[in-house]
Amino acid sequence: MQLGEPPLTALYQALETDGSGLDREQAALRLQRSRADKGRPDSGLRKILAIMANQFRSPLVLLLVVAVVLSAFLGEVYDTFIIGCIILASGLLSFWQEYKAGKAVEKLQKLISQKSTVLRGNTQQVVDAQDVVPGDLVLLKAGDIIPADCRIIDSNELHVNESSLTGESFPAEKMSGQISRQTALSESFNCLWQGTNVISGTGKALVVRTGADTVFGKLRESLSETSETAFERGIRGFGYFLLQITTVLTLVILAVNIYFGKPLIDSVLFSLALAVGMAPELLPAIMTVAMSTAAARMMERKVIVKKLSSIFNLGEVTVLCTDKTGTITEGSVRVCDAVDGAGNSRQHLRLYAYLNAVMQQGFANPIDQALADLALGMDGYRRLNEVPYDFIRKRVTVLAEGQNGNLMISKGALECILEVCSRLEVDKGVYAPLDEAHRLSLLSQYQTYCEQGYRVLGIAVKQTPLDHITRADENEMSFAGYLLLEDPLKPSSLASIQKLRALGVEVKIITGDNRFAAMHIAQKLGVAAGCVLTGPELDELSPEAFHQRAMGIAVYAEIEPHQKVRVVKALRQQGAVTAYIGDGINDVAAINAADAGISTHNAVDVAKQAADFVLMEKDLSVLADGIMEGRKSFVNSMKYIFITTGATFGNMFSVAGASLLLPFLPMLPKQILLTNFITDLPALAIASDQVDPQQTRRSGKWSMSLIRRFMVVFGLHSSFFDFLTFYILYFKLHLSGAAFRTGWFIESVVTELLILLVVRTRQPFLSSRPANPLLWLTVIALLVTILLPVSPVASQLGFTEISLKETSWIGGSAAF
Repeated sequence: MQLGEPPLTALYQALETDGSGLDREQAALRLQRSRADKGRPDSGLRKILAIMANQFRSPLVLLLVVAVVLSAFLGEVYDTFIIGCIILASGLLSFWQEYKAGKAVEKLQKLISQKSTVLRGNTQQVVDAQDVVPGDLVLLKAGDIIPADCRIIDSNELHVNESSLTGESFPAEKMSGQISRQTALSESFNCLWQGTNVISGTGKALVVRTGADTVFGKLRESLSETSETAFERGIRGFGYFLLQITTVLTLVILAVNIYFGKPLIDSVLFSLALAVGMAPELLPAIMTVAMSTAAARMMERKVIVKKLSSIFNLGEVTVLCTDKTGTITEGSVRVCDAVDGAGNSRQHLRLYAYLNAVMQQGFANPIDQALADLALGMDGYRRLNEVPYDFIRKRVTVLAEGQNGNLMISKGALECILEVCSRLEVDKGVYAPLDEAHRLSLLSQYQTYCEQGYRVLGIAVKQTPLDHITRADENEMSFAGYLLLEDPLKPSSLASIQKLRALGVEVKIITGDNRFAAMHIAQKLGVAAGCVLTGPELDELSPEAFHQRAMGIAVYAEIEPHQKVRVVKALRQQGAVTAYIGDGINDVAAINAADAGISTHNAVDVAKQAADFVLMEKDLSVLADGIMEGRKSFVNSMKYIFITTGATFGNMFSVAGASLLLPFLPMLPKQILLTNFITDLPALAIASDQVDPQQTRRSGKWSMSLIRRFMVVFGLHSSFFDFLTFYILYFKLHLSGAAFRTGWFIESVVTELLILLVVRTRQPFLSSRPANPLLWLTVIALLVTILLPVSPVASQLGFTEISLKETSWIGGSAAF
């Protein structure tokens, strides 16, 4: 169906609806049919199977499976069964952890689902955006994300951001009408497209296509690509690094063993087992568990995580850019007074401001809510029309029918109000020309109010015979006076900023408020007034000059939306990991530009969609807790990486070296895999381990050079003691074959478990107690290791009992 070409009546008929919208039964039936067509009942099973398959996608594991199957054909059935069970058990453990983490994240995502207002049975109803169906009538206002491909029924100054589809940076004006079949998407003025968002104005539209049938749905794969976080890039580099080392070591060991005449299949299995032993196969599961655990803890602190990998970015944050209203201040705006140009309180100005607030139908905001709470009543006035607020005009104008004719009432930023005024109301119904002297006097009085801490708006009025107005009619108006508002600082703001500074996070306030109000806030927060930069001053700076000053500025005032992006990018170019918190349409670009984008539960839809995190409470102290959780997740993930690169690499390197020096294999392939499996058990609990306070005082940074140094120094140090153990077992105790392997198996697992407990903290070993799950799994792994050689399955695993004297030597070697 062509969306913009047919008449609306034809679309109504095709969709079996009318101007009152679907009734609830029709909508429910269409939604049920849509879900059945998408096969949603099977989606859960497909997701489970995908997670399960993901555990066995490693090339090393697949290669080992092929080798095991080959050995089964050659008669090593029992060993094949044991190795296969170990591989399967490892995969199932990893699957269970990842599956549980995924379910937790799904629950969090449901809390911030996108909403849409629809007209059903001629009654407004708010529903989940995914429950909108063809035939619905959607009501749109500034900040809404369009939930489907729609045809406009009517609109008022409706402007939509379609850059994600058309690449056009300027908002497109939308209105009802018809277009030809050949009209390009970017010129389809009577159509709305799923995934785009309303910048200003209001509208009503008919839903024609939803889901995969929309333009956005057909492009979803290309549009859903996301950039890697710094941590993800580090993990990818770490994976390539280990793969190179593993490949070289495996091929060398395989070649040498074949050269010395050892059995081919045993040599292949031994080499592949070494490769699997060195591979950090649990790292994806541990990272997922660490992030989902942090997400659950952050939810308890009223922070919802939309993208798990962003938790690491949040932990790395060094600069937080925040708006003022509702974050630094209470966010509950109070109307203090409405005064004329001479500073006299005027009741009729309160009425003008009240009428403007209750009659405008754009996006909701705290100022209009505070004005509506005045409850002055609309007796004698009726709403006719409005010119909605936008971020260029910075004002909203309503047209009201009154007893004395039609009245235009504008409310907005003072300078934007003055630019459409030609007269000054010196008393009710008494006017004087607004000359330059009056303008300077009004601006001086405005500055005084701002320095006293007020949020100041201008009010202008105009009698008109028109019953419909546009932006062009905003002229020759009369300046009526000032609206004085107050939004006091939160009692916790100063303490929250100090808490963030203690974490090494610098807070920068970015506000559209004027410089005087910004300076007033800066003084209350103990910030020097010289650290305030305004938008006009920013425009005068070259990119190079601004980059040098960006870190030294504490408060940015009179900032436009595009300047917010410039500030964020400048901070990032100076090496700061930057978070940005905002809740308005004008914050979206900056949220996208930041390393960690943050919004609030009451933000406009497009801001919540752009954000990585959504705050259920707009409070900086909540965000400080979120940053702490991000750092804990980073630290716990790095613990596993250091254990893998240090202890595991050292042990596998030692086994590989011993295989070249001894006349027999120091460990059988199944014993290498069993060692890896047992030591991985406690590693699963690392994600929920306790973190030492000194490890979270500063943001963690991914450092490949540090990992390399640790692997070489710690791994070689570990290997030195391993070879000392080999010497004791082979030359001192004269053990070989199964006895040697049993001794080495015990010593290898015990030392790796001890190293795990040591590496997990920077404090002395006994000063930092591990979390209970980690401690108990370590104890269980230790008991399994000691009991296996005397268990009924010992001979099948290639173990044998060793004497008390031999056990004592091994215990002493491990302790040493």
